[in-house]
Amino acid sequence: MPNPLSALESRRANLLQSLLQLGDFRPGSITGTGGRCGNPRCHCHREGDPGHAPHPRLTYKSKGKTVTESFPDDDAQRKAEREIAEFRRFQQLSRDFVAVNEQICRLRPVEQSLTPEEKKRPKRSTRRFAGK
Repeated sequence: MPNPLSALESRRANLLQSLLQLGDFRPGSITGTGGRCGNPRCHCHREGDPGHAPHPRLTYKSKGKTVTESFPDDDAQRKAEREIAEFRRFQQLSRDFVAVNEQICRLRPVEQSLTPEEKKRPKRSTRRFAGK
């Protein structure tokens, strides 16, 4: 039976290698916004008109603020979709990496940190002396 600690260390090395092979990534999500615009004479304000078609936008947080970006073309949107997918992959690898490290920490034996000479020394008293 293989050593569980060495198997976990091997898994951690594989996860680290996968992290190193990640491509460009960024957080965010792409949503479609549509509806009515601000021009009251536009066709979208007519009764029964469905409004403008959904326009995909990238939304993400930066320094605590929500940022929304429009895409100039379909290629820019596809690029952002790939980068967001890679970010999701990074998040999953990161969670797996932390979980494996937690298991390693639980399984690794405690090492003695005191030398034989330190063990022989008397310990200082932590008891406080009573005042006068």
